[in-house]
Amino acid sequence: MKILRWLPLVGASLVLSTALMATPLLQNQEPAPDNTKTNRGDANKDATTAGQQKMNPADRDTTKKIRSSIFQDKSLSTYAHNVKVITRDGKVTLKGPVRSEDEKSNIEAKAKAVAGEDNVDDQLEIAPPKS
Repeated sequence: MKILRWLPLVGASLVLSTALMATPLLQNQEPAPDNTKTNRGDANKDATTAGQQKMNPADRDTTKKIRSSIFQDKSLSTYAHNVKVITRDGKVTLKGPVRSEDEKSNIEAKAKAVAGEDNVDDQLEIAPPKS
């Protein structure tokens, strides 16, 4: 019988402590990442964007081969693995940040091996070092 008298108090304190523990989490949430500065160049009406990727089989295959080659190279950084590869009528545009000049050259060489020497527009940028 004594246990039953304490049960409502235990339940109430459990609810209260859970609410108090959740409160700081809500107050300390960081804002969502904002790539506005990085993507500003894409706002230019002449900019090549991922949305312009052609859906014809040849262009899709070219993009797929380049992305596969980049992804399989485990020496590349996460930045390099996430570059944009956009193919339009056989012409490939590479965009996004990489960590070094070596990565930039490596990715450009992979794209040229698939699309041809004169069919690659390298717009990759070297990201500033992590602080």
